[in-house]
Amino acid sequence: MRQSALLMLPTPLLGVFATSSIPTQLYSPLIPIKVLATYNALPKPIQYPQYTTTTGTWLYFPPDTWTSGFFPATLYALNSRKTVCPATAANALALADWVTLGRSASTGLVPLEAGNSQGHDQGFLSLPFAEELEINPSNTTAQKAIKAFSRILAARFNPIVGCTRSWDSADDPTDFQVIIDNMMNLELLFSAADLTGNATLRTIAMTHADTTIKNHIRDDGKYQHPRFHAGSTWHVVEYNSTTGAVIRKRTAQGFADNSTWSRGQAWGIYGFANMYKRTNKVDYLNTARRLAKYFLDNIPADGIVPWDFNAPLIPAPRPADSSAATIASMGLLLLAEVETNSDNAVFYTNSAINITNVITTLAFNEPWQSILSNGTVNKPENNFLTGITYGLGAVYSMSLQHFYMFAANVRAGMSEICFDDVNEVGFKTRDAIIDYVGEERTNGDRSSVDRGTNTLPFNGAFKTTQHLANISFSFSGKSPPITYNALLNY
Repeated sequence: MRQSALLMLPTPLLGVFATSSIPTQLYSPLIPIKVLATYNALPKPIQYPQYTTTTGTWLYFPPDTWTSGFFPATLYALNSRKTVCPATAANALALADWVTLGRSASTGLVPLEAGNSQGHDQGFLSLPFAEELEINPSNTTAQKAIKAFSRILAARFNPIVGCTRSWDSADDPTDFQVIIDNMMNLELLFSAADLTGNATLRTIAMTHADTTIKNHIRDDGKYQHPRFHAGSTWHVVEYNSTTGAVIRKRTAQGFADNSTWSRGQAWGIYGFANMYKRTNKVDYLNTARRLAKYFLDNIPADGIVPWDFNAPLIPAPRPADSSAATIASMGLLLLAEVETNSDNAVFYTNSAINITNVITTLAFNEPWQSILSNGTVNKPENNFLTGITYGLGAVYSMSLQHFYMFAANVRAGMSEICFDDVNEVGFKTRDAIIDYVGEERTNGDRSSVDRGTNTLPFNGAFKTTQHLANISFSFSGKSPPITYNALLNY
């Protein structure tokens, strides 16, 4: 019989406990099964899935498309999952060598290093190569790709404007368009700076982020410690390329120019949390907090993230966007990781899990080729109620897939709970002191597990069949340490 585990996290750490349970679908064997089926269906010459029909069948696009890096990165994400949760017959992670498939699927992106038409989205195109470097930092093919894509992105920087250009304007070359999504591509510049030692790339990324704070974030309430006042985002800001002046603020995919497109808000949460992770500049942390507050404060009572927070409720139902939900979930988990306040970190973690629970209930769609349904690609163009390759932020796969898989892997990295068809629950830990309280007391750190008089090697995982309760995770990498109290039932 399938066993389940319930992770319960406190909000706040002291006082009454609010619980958040991780949906078991995040560990469903359907995920690797669907991803493998999609890989086997890739056209020749290679094309990549971007979104599905409204009945769940993938549509494929040429490599010179902004989303082409997501599916190969999803394959790498499954390898990360396999590292966290060892392959079993039940979880289907043994179906393939995911790294080999990821490398194979990435070959169609290599010609784009010489040039492509994807504007600022060089970071998304480079995703699988960044994943490769996590596994093999000396891989010269991946290094070459990161350097090449970063050169294309850096060449779009205008020091007068203080940003990298997102979209080109055929009608007016002085029309310098920047979208909030571009925050997601700045990581590429940091990666290339790490490889080359070129500090200018880091400066470009920070200048772009600083300008985005100034002109993309609405003054919905200035940030004042200790409470974080909400900040919503403009989708598009248009500058004059010769003067740097702001010409217009508008939307391209949202409901109205002055509305808040939910996926753009989610991109911003992740982007600024990552900027803080990269630089330790407090302005970036505070901005991520402000964007997170707006996002969380404006989720309706049913918990379903709408495609635009200001879109009308009538005609009902207002479409959801599973991609915005999963990307926000991933951004909140990253924000929890870098957060300097332990109560905030637990709150963001709980919020990410709650968003994932709701979108899983709504959109985990077993018959579809995608993992999730209910994605909104572009509502003004009537492209919604689909599966999306970049939405799976919260766990199911980086093709609304990659982000969903990534978030699932991040969650697994926090509690590292692997669901399996056995009468055991497997645990792994990184830099954590774990106290197990149950029928038997077990203490563990990175080097050993002490069971009474026996000290066992702790090489990353152990299993226990005892009844467990009140598990405390104290992550020593944090200052001060962040403690999660959890209750596991299985």
